[in-house]
Amino acid sequence: MEARASDLPRIGADNWYPSTPARLLEKAETRGSDPAYAVRQGEGWAYTTWSDYAREVQAAARALVALGLGEDETVAILGYNRPEWTIMAIAAMMAGGRPAGVYWTSAPPEIAYILQHSQAPVLLVETAEHVEQALELKAECPALEHIIVMDGAAGDHADVLSWAQFMALGVEDHHDAVSARMAAINESRVGSLIYTSGTTGPPKAVMLSHGNISWSAAKLSEMFKAQPGDRTLSYLPIAHVAEQQSSVHNHVMSGAIMHFAQSMETLADDLKACRPNVFFGVPRVWEKMSETIRARLSEASGVKASLAKWAMDVNRQWHKAELDGRSPSPLIALQKPLANALVIKKVQAALGLEDSRLLISGAAPISPEVLRFFTGLDLLICEGYGQSETSAPTAFSMPGSVRIGSVGKMIDGMDARVSEEGELQVRGPNVFAGYMNNNEATENTFTRDGWMKTGDVVRIDEDGFVFITGRIKDIIITSGGKNITPANLETDLMNAPLVEHAVVVGDARPYLSALLTLSEDALADFASKQGLSVKEARQSEALQAHLQAAVDEMNERYARVENIRKFRVLDAPLSVETGELTPTLKVRRNVVTARNQALVDAMYAEAHD
Repeated sequence: MEARASDLPRIGADNWYPSTPARLLEKAETRGSDPAYAVRQGEGWAYTTWSDYAREVQAAARALVALGLGEDETVAILGYNRPEWTIMAIAAMMAGGRPAGVYWTSAPPEIAYILQHSQAPVLLVETAEHVEQALELKAECPALEHIIVMDGAAGDHADVLSWAQFMALGVEDHHDAVSARMAAINESRVGSLIYTSGTTGPPKAVMLSHGNISWSAAKLSEMFKAQPGDRTLSYLPIAHVAEQQSSVHNHVMSGAIMHFAQSMETLADDLKACRPNVFFGVPRVWEKMSETIRARLSEASGVKASLAKWAMDVNRQWHKAELDGRSPSPLIALQKPLANALVIKKVQAALGLEDSRLLISGAAPISPEVLRFFTGLDLLICEGYGQSETSAPTAFSMPGSVRIGSVGKMIDGMDARVSEEGELQVRGPNVFAGYMNNNEATENTFTRDGWMKTGDVVRIDEDGFVFITGRIKDIIITSGGKNITPANLETDLMNAPLVEHAVVVGDARPYLSALLTLSEDALADFASKQGLSVKEARQSEALQAHLQAAVDEMNERYARVENIRKFRVLDAPLSVETGELTPTLKVRRNVVTARNQALVDAMYAEAHD
């Protein structure tokens, strides 16, 4: 039987569609005195109950009505993860509108584009600096009427309200209007706009219906075996579909206690303070974590170093057997509890992951080598795969059903097929309603018989595990006519400890080359071992030889046509601020290649044997 969002059970005496606002009010009824979210306060956390969370959202929804927000209008939200973000997002839905997140790293032209495109009459920002920025953009955004600031006073601006002033507008006079708008929510109505962080071109506004959102939240809670009181950590941009699903929708569905991180810079400390039961990380988070642990292990010596190596080897062997579908040997099974008690549990506690039952990586490819490294710490990271257009989840690995290198199996309720070109095409209740004000892009994303084209090249093995091998638009066609997907090569190059990012080039060229950036920590360690300054090390023949050895080693694992024949090291790291990385730290390959075109051309101008 086909899965449908309309089959979700209605909620409460008012027979509401089970939207996120309705589920929040249900939580307030059933678990009102339990903690819903927490913010850091000194060394500890300050908690807010489900009852108070619901009251805050209802007051904000009434305040939006008081400001004149119409049904199906947009509330734009710009700022780091904090309660005001999620309160406003759910309030916008409760008031019949839809939130549109704006990445906190967005430049003024990007912010202006979203405000213009969404025609948002209300913008919530985090700081006074954001207020000044928004006021400068106001002339370009005629629909924008109200600016609300989460933190601090509004200043002497007629169009700006502090958070306290905004919430004071949420009087009971607007209760009936909010209730009527809640009653009008159904599965086909747009509940959220996700502006893609896209690696090329201006962002598109993905329209997710309440049905898309609610079905996905229910499915994820079921898959994750969500338990009331689970601890989660909100730290990635909520403008991104994965964090929005986690921090806004799945949080309310699951009844977890959501802890707001203070910043990306404090993530390590916040992790230890939160000790999440379920933790989602983008690959760069896991890579940084593994680099830190490797560096500390390299500093150990004597018995301590030998003990750590033994403990990690035991866990790797145990997990390898499990992943291969075999029972671990009796000796390994006997040694594992001892290894964990002596070493591994201490490392897990130092990371804040000792209570985690589910660890997830998503939003970009992750190196299998990184995943194997974490099995040595008795931490099995499950890969997930999805898109804004599928409301976050498409395929998932789960404990007991993991193959390293695969993003898992299609989630129940979704159908999949692979086109002649190898592209994954899907359909299901979580597939989006289309791109707002962009019929051409919507039509191009669907086949004539109604399947959504993901743009990802895949293979699906005989057991149903999905392996992403590249992007249709990223395929490199060499001058010899060979089609090559660069994603696996780039991921493999980044296994080299010194390499932070890699971009493979070679379109219409006779062979492949690569642009590399270096890990600052790894470079500093390399320089120290060579007796050089970091600047000297960057320019040294020793560094070139070390990198060449890593490239040569990688080339042995691939066909000759996929070999990297040359490489160049870029002077500066890639960053979100310079536009070379998306806010979720995916590389914008076209941007990096275009900015370094002269370097690429010079590589191919040189003779090659």
